[in-house]
Amino acid sequence: MEQVSSALAFGGTQGVYTHASTATGTDMTFAVFTPPGEGPFPVLWYLSGLTCTHQNVMDKGEYRRLAAELGLIVVCPDTSPRGEGVTAHEDNWQLGCGAGFYVNATQPEYSHFQMQSYILEELTDLIAESFPADMSRQGITGHSMGGHGALTFALKNADRFASCSAFAPIVNPSTADWSRGALIAYLGADESAWADYDAVRLIENGARFPEILIDQGEADSFLEDGLRPWLLDEAVRGTDMKLTLRMQPGYDHSYFFISTFMDDHLRWHAERLTS
Repeated sequence: MEQVSSALAFGGTQGVYTHASTATGTDMTFAVFTPPGEGPFPVLWYLSGLTCTHQNVMDKGEYRRLAAELGLIVVCPDTSPRGEGVTAHEDNWQLGCGAGFYVNATQPEYSHFQMQSYILEELTDLIAESFPADMSRQGITGHSMGGHGALTFALKNADRFASCSAFAPIVNPSTADWSRGALIAYLGADESAWADYDAVRLIENGARFPEILIDQGEADSFLEDGLRPWLLDEAVRGTDMKLTLRMQPGYDHSYFFISTFMDDHLRWHAERLTS
């Protein structure tokens, strides 16, 4: 692991790091905010959305002040592998670089796209080894495609994550025009292979997580075609899961929306990670 940059913020440290990943076969970059103090600190994972990198939330997410106060490490991975040999689609922002969808791709053209293993295994081990992190207290959140990742990771790893939230997540990517193309490309045309990466289908197949917080802007231009949080609300009915779905009038899909409700999400996680 090499440090790319480091800056003091609210008494803590905002760092950016790079390392050679065995999961993706590429160099990967990620950001970590470490609060002031000695730790060990609970860890909150933030998964970014389509076209983003670690940089978007680091520059626009406005999480450091409260994360420093609450004593949370915030880890922000990239959204896909990048570099020589990685399939990119400059004419399609929903596929290739910047659009990893947090899956382990099975199709040969996308062999580098092993984002589930990268985050849940390799990067997790690196965080545990290199930072004052209490890996027994982990939460996960994310935006849009990253919200999809956060939900599916939590549903499949309820014994690992103590808290889960999302900003405008893609809750049912198997049936969304936005995401079907990526699932076909990464996982093949057999839709049964997609269920492991679809929050609604995971719940329908018996996966559970105690409680989830979702904020969704009502003015989000992707609401009807890509996000459709009401499908998650329907999926949890009749289960023992608790979903807090907050539809926010006037808010769109941007980081203006995310930064507005970031404090609520940080407090949500801190309550569950420090209780």
